[in-house]
Amino acid sequence: MVPILDLKREYLELKSEVDAALARVLASGAFVGGAEVAALEEELAAYLKVPYVVSCGSGTDALFIALRAMGVGPGDEVITTPFTFIATLEAIQHVGARPVLVDIDPRNFNLNPALLEAALTPRTRAILPVHLYGQVAPMGELLNFAQKHGLKVLEDAAQAIGARYCALGQPPAQAGTLGDAGAFSLYPTKNLGAYGDGGFIATHHPAIAEEARLLAVHGSKERYHHVRPAGYTSRLDSLQAAILRVKLPHLETWNARRRQIAQIYNEHLKNHLQTPCEMPYALHVYHQYTVRHPERDRLAAHLKQQGIGSSVHYPLPAHLQPAYRDLAPAGSLPAAEAAAREVLSLPMHPFLEEAQLEAVIRAVQSYA
Repeated sequence: MVPILDLKREYLELKSEVDAALARVLASGAFVGGAEVAALEEELAAYLKVPYVVSCGSGTDALFIALRAMGVGPGDEVITTPFTFIATLEAIQHVGARPVLVDIDPRNFNLNPALLEAALTPRTRAILPVHLYGQVAPMGELLNFAQKHGLKVLEDAAQAIGARYCALGQPPAQAGTLGDAGAFSLYPTKNLGAYGDGGFIATHHPAIAEEARLLAVHGSKERYHHVRPAGYTSRLDSLQAAILRVKLPHLETWNARRRQIAQIYNEHLKNHLQTPCEMPYALHVYHQYTVRHPERDRLAAHLKQQGIGSSVHYPLPAHLQPAYRDLAPAGSLPAAEAAAREVLSLPMHPFLEEAQLEAVIRAVQSYA
């Protein structure tokens, strides 16, 4: 078997360091917040080159807390993509705003900036692009549009920690640091994953950071003194922070290995199916290696017979989900609908061995 992901192998690679980190926290008796969480926030801020990182309970929490901290609320509209994990839309609705869906660019599965103008209304308050599969959305065009129309930009960077946006003549910038704020997930399957839920918000803006930190802890700056109504309990625990501190120094090496694996896949599979398109402005970190094939379901069944894991991210765009059919009619977002019928993610993680890679390639080639 070649699983799509192997978290056990990752743990075994880091076992001594992880076990020591866990023992350190258990011995301290400090399990929520505290020194480990503060240190992780500082280390993430240094890695991303932002002044502020606010940890929280999940990537979903990071999204809606950031939106609220940016002032998005009831009556507002937020432009986003239909081709994403549903948390992107949930976050918009959690703050009382309405998602407005814009179709994707079929080359990279990210928000298509050419379609933004048609979605703009007097109620539009923000744009929420998703850096899907680990590739940065076209942030230059998105930011120019936002600036022109006075909109906030929140990046959903849940799948893209370590990805870069490479604008012409500018040094590469980290995904999640280009807009007003970026929301990151630390779910176990992510390129940087905890052993449970976790997330964080990155921003250059002190007011957003301060508001997010207040909201994440019951609207309080000081214990039992609450300055914001309707706050949340959204905290990263110390055990997860300690584990993430072990993993963070390895992230660049792991992402480089993901890119190397993607290049091998590309070389051997490009004549058999549609391989990922890495945009000239992007450094892709391949959270998922996602291909397209018109017989996706049959290909997936063939791979399963060969002992190869695969997954579909995502089988239904948001507007075809029962809970969100009021957002757009079927057929109105054709690029997203076509992608949902054709995408398939192949095994991708830094610990894939050469024999496993060869097995995946042979299995795909024997079908496609």
